[in-house]
Amino acid sequence: MNADVPASRELAAIAELAARTTGDLLRTAFRSRPEVDLKRDFHDPVTEHDRAAEDLIREVLEEQTPGSLVVGEERGVQGGDGDVRWYVDPIDGTANFAVGLPFFCTSIAAVAGGELVAGVVYDPVRDDMFTASLDGATCNGEPIRSTGAPRDRAAVIATSYPSPHDLAEGDRTETLRLYGRIVDAFATVRRPGSAALTLAHVAAGWTDVAYDSSINAYDVAAGLLLVRQAGGTYLPLGGKPGGDDWDAPGYLACVGGFDLAGSVIAEVADLAAQECPGGSPAGR
Repeated sequence: MNADVPASRELAAIAELAARTTGDLLRTAFRSRPEVDLKRDFHDPVTEHDRAAEDLIREVLEEQTPGSLVVGEERGVQGGDGDVRWYVDPIDGTANFAVGLPFFCTSIAAVAGGELVAGVVYDPVRDDMFTASLDGATCNGEPIRSTGAPRDRAAVIATSYPSPHDLAEGDRTETLRLYGRIVDAFATVRRPGSAALTLAHVAAGWTDVAYDSSINAYDVAAGLLLVRQAGGTYLPLGGKPGGDDWDAPGYLACVGGFDLAGSVIAEVADLAAQECPGGSPAGR
């Protein structure tokens, strides 16, 4: 299935429908201090509501696109061998959700014909629906444009760097030095805890720069499309040559017009000058 604009819009509408099915569940459970289980380690929590929300989403996707494949954070890869592949994170920002911090979301993206063609990021607390298709990007039906600060000293950056993985796998002293460079260079540094919602905010121009070194496809697929369709920049980092952008283990995103080549974050992300927008295939 090679999705044209109408087909892309249709898939985006299905993603919206699926995401909204989680709204009442997540709003009701929010700030109930649910019991938390652990997956990989104590940095990776999950609740019964993550699983329940994904089940609701899968029901809608199967009904609306029978035979499609769903790649979900909680239930893994399930479904048929249809033309559409869905990437689902029922609660991106589970650690925030579990303790009552209102920065989490549901993220759903659709790939058709090997192309990322639709995605939604739904913030159930604010009832904000960010939607991307081949026709553009919107928030609650209104077009959004990714515009903001032009350089570090005026910019807000949202990042999970350094993550426990960064500290464990790299040179700890060098990693902390680089984080210090970020703190010194940017006007404000934030660690909001949801890559998908952060990318939606970059798309809307509410955050200027976002950087993460260790993520999954279901965390970023929808946000990636939102940023690009809103006129911002999304660079996949560390992926395999010729691989899909949403499968890369890291990313760097910024609003349109930001001086990425002159930014400290380009050094931290180990970008060569030709990889910055304006002179590289990576800025595609």
